Order: sequence, then structure tokens, then C-alpha cells
Amino acid sequence: MADYRELWESLGVDLEKHDQLCTVLPEFYEDIYLSQENRPEAMNYFNFVVSEIHGLRIQELDEHRKKGGKVLGSFCVFVPDEVIFGAEAIGVGLCGGSDFWVPDGEKVLPRNMCPLIKASVGAKTSGTCPYFQSVDLLVGETTCDGKKKAWEILEEHVPMHVMDLPQMKREKDKLNWIEEIKLFKEKVEKLTGNVVTREKLEESIKLINNKRKALQRLYDMRKAAKLPISGKDALLITQIAFYDDPERFIAKVDELCDELEERIEKGDTVFKEDAPRILVTGTPMAIPNWKMHHLIEGNGGAVVCEETCTGTRYFSNLVDEGSQSLEEQYQALAERYLGINCACFTPNEGRIDDIIRLYKEYSADGVIYYSLPFCHTYAVEYKKVKDALDKAGIPVILIESDYSLQDAGQITTRLEAFFEMLQNRKTNKEVAATK
Repeated sequence: MADYRELWESLGVDLEKHDQLCTVLPEFYEDIYLSQENRPEAMNYFNFVVSEIHGLRIQELDEHRKKGGKVLGSFCVFVPDEVIFGAEAIGVGLCGGSDFWVPDGEKVLPRNMCPLIKASVGAKTSGTCPYFQSVDLLVGETTCDGKKKAWEILEEHVPMHVMDLPQMKREKDKLNWIEEIKLFKEKVEKLTGNVVTREKLEESIKLINNKRKALQRLYDMRKAAKLPISGKDALLITQIAFYDDPERFIAKVDELCDELEERIEKGDTVFKEDAPRILVTGTPMAIPNWKMHHLIEGNGGAVVCEETCTGTRYFSNLVDEGSQSLEEQYQALAERYLGINCACFTPNEGRIDDIIRLYKEYSADGVIYYSLPFCHTYAVEYKKVKDALDKAGIPVILIESDYSLQDAGQITTRLEAFFEMLQNRKTNKEVAATK
């Protein structure tokens, strides 16, 4: 990475503490990602993005702001990027996925709280995340009680706007969400000084839809019998989607998919033939939280899909591009975003349907339900998910884990037992089919 210390200092980054973070990440990334064999050549771009994770993109954001542009940071897939880019601003995802930031978060938050929230708050209060230091407005949402109260603390450091996400999906909830989108548009217009016109919103809707289409294409490649890309790499790409330049990202993902199509035609794969195919569902995995995928694939499994906010929930369903007025565009945005089946909703049968559908579409052998500690919405919802999967004859295991590696050995033991069970199940089916 080039020398960005002058830039970081101008943003108010704690350089000494930030150096500690920058020392850990390269080795961590090399162990998890660069040690993989037979990776697609096009993954080199994403390696570059990680190597410049606090560099080139931060420089681009700084140049945008020097020209009078604004940068907004968000923490959730429910914040409509279309409105941000429609106002000629830039949106970046800010969820904290590193154990490095947790101690600073615990200085102002209870210890018995979700590590994602603690890390996100700690990233700002410690002054060690250049993305947090680059934003003009933070955009929160009401997806969980922990986040709602954390916004009040972050507001002491950065201007904050909170979108009131409905907790149900009735018609009146949809109408309320439309009003929240309008309020957000007004907030962004006031911040940027730019009016979000129907034409600008139409353009930004197409841009974000194209990003979703690129990720949908990538995930379709993972339905192949011989997987051309690892689950770790697919996760990394989706994580990068939250903050990379959208047009550049789309081009690079399409370039990768062209290579993956060739691999599929040749039968070139990155896994052993008998690797159990795993669908991961549950809480989001913010960069650099690669722990679960690394343990799954390091112990012989192959992650084929993620029913998470850093997976299919991020890019499934497109915004209708046929709207003829701003009112119709608001409605189209509301319908698309309320189509996300997050555990914050009640009831949430749609998520169960999604998990079963994805299990079949990706020819998975089993489901790993991943939950961060103290994430009550996803932890409680596990019972209904498990009941439905048991009824459908789908093997599932719950793994609750934070960002630290202290429980890696215990998780490995459980994964080995789960994979052995899946293999025995497959063998028994094969034997039964020959009788």
C-alpha cells in the first residue's frame, strides 16, 4: 500500500493505533485468502482492493469531498443507496467486522452486546477507521434495539439520521416506509444541496440494480456441480461491494464471472469432489470477518451460498425501473427493500422459504446457521427455522461465535462431526438408490 499517512492525519485518524491495525490485517488476509490454491486470476483485483483497503478508496472519497461532494455511511441493507447516489453523493458500508475495535466499543457499550455493534462504535470512537472519518452523515435504522441506542452514542461524534424501519409488512407499514424514504431524500438533498429528480433517481436505480445483477451472476456460478470459486472469495466480493466504486466493481465482477464461466465449461474446481456443499444463513459477516467461512472450508466443506445481509439479502430482487414519477419510484424502492426477509420482522416466514429455496437451488448438503452472540433476533428465530428444516429433511447446525479465534478448535470439532454426518447421509441415500 502507498503512503497515505498525510491523508489519514488530515482525517483525524489515530495514526499510532491505526498502525497496529494495519500490521495485523495483511498477515491475516494472507493466511486466509492468499494460501488458497487454484484461485481465479480475476481475484487479483479484489486482492488489490484489500491491500488498499484504507488507501485508494479513502483517497477517492477525499477527492470527492474536496470538490464539494458528500459521503454517507450506513450499517444496513435497508438504507436505499439509490437515494444517496441520486443526490450525487457516495455511500459506503461501515459495519465493523474486526475484534480489534471491540475493546473501544466496550468503553461506551455493555460487554453483553453484539460484537458487530461494539466494533462499529469502537471503529469511530477509537479514530482508527478512515471510512468513519470520511463521512459527512451516518445513516442508521431501527433493525434492533442495540443499534437504536448505539446511534445515540455515535451522534455525539458524527451527524446522524435514523430511518424508522417497520417491524411488520402490512400495507400501512409499506406506506410508513415510503414516508421514511421521502424523509431520507429530503435529508440527503439538504446535506448535498442537490435535488433528487426523477431522472437522477432513475439513473441511480439502474446503477444499483446493475450491481445487484453482477452479484446475482456471480452467485449463479456457485450453483455449478464443480465449484469454480471458493465461498471465502465470494464472501469477500460481496463485502467489498459495500464500499467500492459501483461502476468499477460491476466491471470487475463481470470480468471475474467471464473467467468462472470458462472454468465451469472446463470442469475446473477449487474443491475436492466430495466436499459437502454448505448453505450459510444468519447474521451478517462484515469485513474482515472471514472466520466462519475459513473454518468451514479449512475443514473440507464448500460454502455455496449465504442467506445473509452480506449475501443474497443484499442483492436479491431489483427495483422496478419502469416508474414514471417520483411517487412511483418511492413505491418501487419501498417494495424492493421491504422484500428483504430480515429477522427484525414479525412474522418472518419469507426467510424460511428463502432458506429452503436456496438450499435446493444450490444443491446444498446441509445448512450452518451462524449467529453472533447477543443477536437476539437471529438467535430466537433459529427455532422456527430449525423446525421448518427438520420437517423438510434438511440437516442444520447452529454455531454462535464472535470475531475472536478462541473458539476455533471447538467449532472445528463440531464441523467435523457435522460433515461426517452429511457424508454418511449421502452414502446411505446412494445405497438406497441402488436397491
